[in-house]
Amino acid sequence: MLPQAKDYRGLPEAGRGKELSKLGLGRDMEVELRILQLPVDYREVKQRVTRIWEDLQPQLVVHVGVDPTAKAIFLEQCCKNWGYGDADIRGFHPERGVCLPDGPEVIASGVSMRAVSRRAVVEGVEVAFSRDAGRYVCDYTYYLSLHHGNGCAVLVHVPPLSPSLPASLLGKALQVIIQEMLEETEKARSQCLVHRKLSLCDSRQGEPTGRLLL
Repeated sequence: MLPQAKDYRGLPEAGRGKELSKLGLGRDMEVELRILQLPVDYREVKQRVTRIWEDLQPQLVVHVGVDPTAKAIFLEQCCKNWGYGDADIRGFHPERGVCLPDGPEVIASGVSMRAVSRRAVVEGVEVAFSRDAGRYVCDYTYYLSLHHGNGCAVLVHVPPLSPSLPASLLGKALQVIIQEMLEETEKARSQCLVHRKLSLCDSRQGEPTGRLLL
């Protein structure tokens, strides 16, 4: 299951979600695509992200936010726990600018965004790698999602829609990017299973000492 939370700066550009809904994920992927919209509201985001992980238990959450100054699509590798001093649409910001008081300073996605940025090729759209998500509601949401999802989340910053980047092209770009992200997720899961299988083997006999349930 793949819910997608989008557009944290509240810009009126619902075309991205509609285009992706029409396109789907392609490649006959047996993955349910669910698109949700989150408000530019720290407190509301905190509640909704928690419910997403508790109620839906997704395979991967792809957060998509608009960066009005961006000229490319940026794949964000990590997020920060501090520095949230800018107020949201309700004039609120987290106490002391911290996401989770006892949380780690930085959390990184389990998906290699650098690898995805190298493979996700869409004509007319630049896809770039980033390690600074900007310390606003997008970054805040990403941190919470990675915390609740044990690293199974990603954040994509996209430019505003324009004549050079219509909704149809951005929808196609997001489709390609998410396909690559899912492949990276499966690759990481396979590597983890290999390590677990090796750890279950008796080094003297080379025979499994337990069962691995998939």
